Amino acid sequence: MKKMILFFALLMPMLSCTTQKTLYTWGKYSNSSYNYLKNSNEEATKELIEAYQKIIAEQKGSRETVPPGIYADYGFILLQADRTEEGKAMLLKEIELYPESQIFIDRILSIIEP
Repeated sequence: MKKMILFFALLMPMLSCTTQKTLYTWGKYSNSSYNYLKNSNEEATKELIEAYQKIIAEQKGSRETVPPGIYADYGFILLQADRTEEGKAMLLKEIELYPESQIFIDRILSIIEP
């Protein structure tokens, strides 16, 4: 009987442990953004753009939405890569998803629009 009680005493904490799902999934964003900042070359830019696209396409966090700032960062990188229309679209998506970012996004848009 004591062995049975000991067995369940050890088993219960393992059964009650659950993993908590994160709010957002970031994929390889950290490595890609570090590489981009360190190297700032065409290959690093391409890798970062792919990381943004994957985060947007495959969001598996508990909120099931793109993390704050991703559309804005992605849009800014696209603007720097002379992909202006795509960049503007991403900046506007950031405002749509996170309206509190409008004041910052409007500043960026005012710089690129005459």
